[in-house]
Amino acid sequence: MTADLLTADFFEFQSLLTEGEQKELVVLREFLAAEVRPRVNAAWAAAEFPMDLIPRFVEADLVGRSYDWEGRPRISRLLEGFQSMELARVDPSMATFFGVHNGLALGSLMLLGSAEQQARWVPSMRTMEKIGAFGLTEPMGGSDVARGMRTTARRDGDEWVLDGAKRWIGNGTFADVLVVFARDVADDQVKGFLVEKGTPGFAATKIEDKFALRTVQNADLTFTDCRIPASAKLENCNSFRDVNKVLKETRAGVAWAGVGCQLGAYEAAVAYAKEREQFGRPIGGFQLVQDLLARMLGNITASIGMTVRVSQLQEEGRLRDDQAALAKSYVTSRGRETVAWARELFGGNGIVLENDVIRYFADAEALYSYEGTREMNTLIVGRAITGLSAFV
Repeated sequence: MTADLLTADFFEFQSLLTEGEQKELVVLREFLAAEVRPRVNAAWAAAEFPMDLIPRFVEADLVGRSYDWEGRPRISRLLEGFQSMELARVDPSMATFFGVHNGLALGSLMLLGSAEQQARWVPSMRTMEKIGAFGLTEPMGGSDVARGMRTTARRDGDEWVLDGAKRWIGNGTFADVLVVFARDVADDQVKGFLVEKGTPGFAATKIEDKFALRTVQNADLTFTDCRIPASAKLENCNSFRDVNKVLKETRAGVAWAGVGCQLGAYEAAVAYAKEREQFGRPIGGFQLVQDLLARMLGNITASIGMTVRVSQLQEEGRLRDDQAALAKSYVTSRGRETVAWARELFGGNGIVLENDVIRYFADAEALYSYEGTREMNTLIVGRAITGLSAFV
């Protein structure tokens, strides 16, 4: 199967997958090339999500692969990572859509929900009849949301009452169920709740004029005396420490998406370098262009190596928060360099959407910022190095 693997995987990390896993990855690559790639630039330009692709995602078996189901055992963490990479290689927006639905929303239910909550929501989320979202970030709270969360929850008899706002919520405009985190006024702890679309007191408004991950439908959410049944509280989410159980798992997924974003830009640059002629020959034959390509490939190779090890540690149940933080921070930082070099190689043609690279260039900025900024992830790593907290 080695011949079917990516040429940009210079050290052949994908050979660590079993032969069956390699075949499955090739099938996914072919599906994305045929069904998704032809749609991505138009969807990105229009800032609209191609909802008609959702049934095709189900047919391609892309949902809930991290968990064991009856008759369908989970895939390895390594294959899961490479699948995220393949999605982002074609379109970082699609990788983010799946990261929200598969990782954050479904993951919250699987890690923090009760058996009853899982029975109610998980089957329809697996078939994508119901789409999930994850409401943590707030208009005035990002990195400090653990201690400064302003959205509140108070118990009132058989109901919880939510008040406040969330921002940048992926899938928020069309999600059927949203995992929403709020500070319980009774004990000042962050807790999780399941809010259904159409609940009185809840509203979602699309964030317009966004110039990264444009296909992702990010929303502002507001909760005004929003009453939900007591059964809607996530049973096993009683502090921000519980929220971190989800974030540790999905942060690794963002790192893999960062690899895919680099790959997409690099492959576009290599193809362009071979076909674009200046001074009577392809620009790929010039030393400065080859230097850019080699530097890009170095970033990609180092990034894949780090994310592969993260997936191996996840598989062994040994991944630490600081390891996930370093991977997310490092890969997305290198990603900004890689996509910038790719755009540079294209010259003026690099700002035209039909050449793809500007989409990766813009999307890399969002990957760099969400699920923990570089600065906050650096402080997580710094605390692990020194034993001293420098957050405030």
